[in-house]
Amino acid sequence: MKNTKFERTKTKTARIPSHKAAETMAADKPFVPLTRKNVLELRISSLDEDGYGTARNEDGMTLRVGGALPGDLVLAGIDHVAGGTAFCHVKKLLQPSQLRSNNPPCRESADCFGCPLIAMKYSEQKNWKRGMILAEMAKYPGLSDSVVHPLLSPDNLIHYRTTAKLTVAGKFSEPFIGIYRRASHDVYDLDQCPIHHPLIDKVVEAVRKGIKKGKVQVYNPQSKMGLLRYLVVRVSVHEKKAMVVFVTSKRSFNEIHHLGRFVQELVPEVEVVVQNVNATEGNVIMGQKDYFLTKKLYLTERIGEVAFRISPRSFFQVNNSGANLIYSKVREWAGLTGSETVLDLYCGIGGIALFLAGSAKNVIGVEVVEEAVADARMNARINGIKNCQFEAGDVADLLDEMTADQLQVNVAVLNPPRKGCDQNVLERVVALGPKSIIYVSCSPQSLARDLDILNNLGYLCCEIQPVDMFPQTVHVENVARLELTR
Repeated sequence: MKNTKFERTKTKTARIPSHKAAETMAADKPFVPLTRKNVLELRISSLDEDGYGTARNEDGMTLRVGGALPGDLVLAGIDHVAGGTAFCHVKKLLQPSQLRSNNPPCRESADCFGCPLIAMKYSEQKNWKRGMILAEMAKYPGLSDSVVHPLLSPDNLIHYRTTAKLTVAGKFSEPFIGIYRRASHDVYDLDQCPIHHPLIDKVVEAVRKGIKKGKVQVYNPQSKMGLLRYLVVRVSVHEKKAMVVFVTSKRSFNEIHHLGRFVQELVPEVEVVVQNVNATEGNVIMGQKDYFLTKKLYLTERIGEVAFRISPRSFFQVNNSGANLIYSKVREWAGLTGSETVLDLYCGIGGIALFLAGSAKNVIGVEVVEEAVADARMNARINGIKNCQFEAGDVADLLDEMTADQLQVNVAVLNPPRKGCDQNVLERVVALGPKSIIYVSCSPQSLARDLDILNNLGYLCCEIQPVDMFPQTVHVENVARLELTR
């Protein structure tokens, strides 16, 4: 068995060494004299935004307990103490909360902690997520009249995730393929993950066998020796096919070629095999160079009536049903009649823009990532859509050009990254004078902040539709409809 930091999961985790992590731990000074030897009996009072059950001890210290739910009575073991907060795990569940499911999809969630809500009844998950959104909106009095609808749920609550980016650790004789446990460099070995599409689990098991059989050297980030660093698996639900990407520290054709052939023999659904070389240090998974080991270079996926070509480094939503809910709500709230010009900011590979194209006069998509814009243009071509224009560049700069050109925009769609929009971007959107703005967000915090800014700029948030893109996790997507009031 492997030596690991967490004794309770020693058969399931592999340690990735990190000098920086060790230095950080050494620098932490406990707020109270709690150590890893302490075991505390705690009644969990709430759930924080990261999915930790929270409690306070008699000294007023906050204790964050992974795997605990509000109402649980637990024996909690201390993992570490930092900044006046103790991070803990459940050693024993003494009294379960009424929020707990009697038959959760995963029995190892407290150790893995990749899906913090998976032990919670789904109806309670929906209530908690909507409550989180309401709490963020309540911080801004100007948003008090906005209606927050009940969550929309995707078709599948498990086995919905069509992309997995997994770390490879350990040795070729006993490889670990999984995810980092939160706040650690331990890789939790995934066998059958209830969130992954079943085809992903088949591929992971085949790769694990192939590493052993071919004695493929696993990369060690401390010694910087070894070859295989990450495994990326993408599934097309439409085609019922898979793409496998082996991310390696260097180009090594023979080992990866044989590994890819072995995986294809065990899993015939794998039609695309790629070696991606990433020789850089840090947490970026994919490098900039792809070497295809198969004649087929991409998968094709569909959301609604729109087809999308998926290449190894394309960004694409990991839950097709959830994406369909979001795109459909954007189209409904845009209220297009065929005469409008629509601006789609942070358009990615063109998902929303292409979904709206059939109802609009024309759509302009803007994205800073040039590769994504190339994918968007390709997706427009394969769908025969000719009224979509995609531009690569800084959003603020391109908005300035549109203002200078006196572009008339009827509807603006904003779909920024988690941090939200810079205020200067929001001001430039408002300068174009769209009659309505549709804001798609993956962060309730940045959404509420930006809605308040837009409210002060003359756009009232009428309603918000939460969408449960990632059931069993703490994440929630939102679509907000804003109308010009001035």
